[in-house]
Amino acid sequence: MTTSDPTLEATVAVGLIGAGGIGTFHGESLAARVHGTRLAAVADPAAGAADRLANALGCERTYTDAADLLADEQVEAVVIAAPARFHADLVEAAARVGKAVFCEKPMAVTLPDADRAIAAADAAGVPLQVGFNRRFDPGFRAAHEQVATGRIGTPQLLRSLTRDPGIPDPSRVPPSTIFLETLVHDFDALRYLNPGAQAVDVYAVADALAYPDHKKRGLQDTAVVLVRFDNGAIATAEANFNAVYGYDIRGEAFGSNGMVTIGDQRRTTATYYGRDGVVSGAWQRNIDLFHDAYVAELAAFAICVRRGGTPSVTGEDARAALAIALAAIRSAESGRPVRLDEIER
Repeated sequence: MTTSDPTLEATVAVGLIGAGGIGTFHGESLAARVHGTRLAAVADPAAGAADRLANALGCERTYTDAADLLADEQVEAVVIAAPARFHADLVEAAARVGKAVFCEKPMAVTLPDADRAIAAADAAGVPLQVGFNRRFDPGFRAAHEQVATGRIGTPQLLRSLTRDPGIPDPSRVPPSTIFLETLVHDFDALRYLNPGAQAVDVYAVADALAYPDHKKRGLQDTAVVLVRFDNGAIATAEANFNAVYGYDIRGEAFGSNGMVTIGDQRRTTATYYGRDGVVSGAWQRNIDLFHDAYVAELAAFAICVRRGGTPSVTGEDARAALAIALAAIRSAESGRPVRLDEIER
């Protein structure tokens, strides 16, 4: 898919920070899929990483230090796809030099860091958009609109799930990844499916069921989280890192007048019926299942940079999802429900 806006006044020159998996996909999108953007520079501290990606995409400017990219006057906006622990610092640094910012989730790993990033963008008057791509998926967007317009009535039960097809090296996964980098998508999705409502408290359980040999070092690969909202809705989010059948993302909003569901892990509606049973191929990667949504979020960012206005996924949205994730971590550790106001203290 190529996303274009023929009325976009001028091309946005974007610098990419991080040339890993999702950074590579974003770089490809900026260079070829999103009309109205140009990949102006790439930065990555790993030897040769920026050069390899830039060369493949026809980008001439590369850096090993993100600070050098941020100092590049030819770069108007940045896409941050570095490891999560660097996100808040990079958002703040980019905002201070007047660059518009698109940051992959999570925007930060602590609430003070999130507040610092938001404050920097506000002070600089630059847009800050966060990469919750499900909001740009047609299914999730249609479900959100049906809830927002009252079609399902009063939201009562909500559900979001993420099942990843596997981890190549579980030893490299930090203990809280399932909450901070996986379920944070689901927490944002639950907020999106319950517009205007705020989380009140959280109860979470987690364990190492897919990779039990890594439990002693704190790996959590399976989790279920119960979230209560201030409008009375009760939500569940679940995640697992070993869905052998493929990449599985689903959502559901049940209300007083009906229900809307989202998600289909099948990569095609073609289904084979044979001696092996009924078979339908499944997506194996997030960038395949949400290909168009990833492109659409960058297209929306470019329009926001050029025309101004508030991004559709703000720093405040990212902070709210992070607060739920932090409450879930504390709940899983303590074995008790955790109120969101505890996390704010």
